[in-house]
Amino acid sequence: MKKVMIVDDSALMRRVESDILTSDGRFEVGAVARNGREALDILEHQSFDVILLDVNMPIMDGIQFMEEINKRGSGEKVVISSTLASEGGSVTIRALELGAVDFIQKPSSAAEMKDGSYVARFLEIVDTASKMPKHRVTSMVKNLFTIDKTSRPPSSTGSTGIKTPLPVRRSNAKKIVAIASSTGGPAALQKVIPLLPSNLDAPVLLVQHMPKGFTKSLAERLDSCSNVNVKEAVEGDIPEKGHVYIARGGSHMVLGRDGAIHYTDEPPREGVKPCANYMYESLIDSRYEEIVCVVMTGMGQDGTNGITNLKKIKRNLFCITQTEETCSVYGMPKAADRAGLSNKSVELGQIAGEITAKVGVFA
Repeated sequence: MKKVMIVDDSALMRRVESDILTSDGRFEVGAVARNGREALDILEHQSFDVILLDVNMPIMDGIQFMEEINKRGSGEKVVISSTLASEGGSVTIRALELGAVDFIQKPSSAAEMKDGSYVARFLEIVDTASKMPKHRVTSMVKNLFTIDKTSRPPSSTGSTGIKTPLPVRRSNAKKIVAIASSTGGPAALQKVIPLLPSNLDAPVLLVQHMPKGFTKSLAERLDSCSNVNVKEAVEGDIPEKGHVYIARGGSHMVLGRDGAIHYTDEPPREGVKPCANYMYESLIDSRYEEIVCVVMTGMGQDGTNGITNLKKIKRNLFCITQTEETCSVYGMPKAADRAGLSNKSVELGQIAGEITAKVGVFA
């Protein structure tokens, strides 16, 4: 039985999460705390398989707690339990950067708390986190969550390093990169996107499994530390070279026959929305002559069916998968590897280099 600590200043949420966990035979609630300081005191005497952590708390909030346990280097497996207030998305992204393995959005009503899909998703995330080896979490904290600016490619935007957006026009790109990521993705992407050169000779489409509201914060964070331009994709965007377009949470992003990005409201697929399979399959009718697919850390197998169907039509396709050792969860890359889709499996820190080597740069 897996032992869980709940850290939340809301008595209601502590009770809701406790009831869900204790109703499942896989977990027991070993302790509860009202803030990060109480949780640190408990950790002096007990260890846990998973810590469920609120971010907005008095005395010591979730971010301060994450910073403290990182100093210890104990590799605690933390799942963020987050609300989406005006600043909630950016705070959650920061917690993921600091080593939280995943997050779940708190229900907004009592009815939603009792919803079967919320409970199932909650238990799935806690179960996945509980199975992660602590040594992998410790390694992730050391290697994934600090952007090494010295390793970034030189900016081609001039001596100031200020990014200059390309003028709005119909793109003449012949190549495109399509990335799929899930659990562990927000942190892992910080070892990929900032290492892409600003004059990458292809646009990048990116599906990261996240709810509505969080993807905008992720895009803003990645844009602030990258040479390429990063944005949450807007309906009708024409993909441009040197730009990264992140799918909006809660909708499926596809590339239309008109060459523009569109959103669809079809049901979740592979249990997620956005789903990368839709993105990959939408490229079947595209004009792109070369396609680079990248499958990164995440549970499940999203991406595999989409790339399989895409590969039947687009012969000039190159698939990169992230190695097991550098994944938070080796689910999505594993599925692609087992399906025989991967042309090259590389460590996280090498993915940006592989992408650049395949598509090149423009003058």
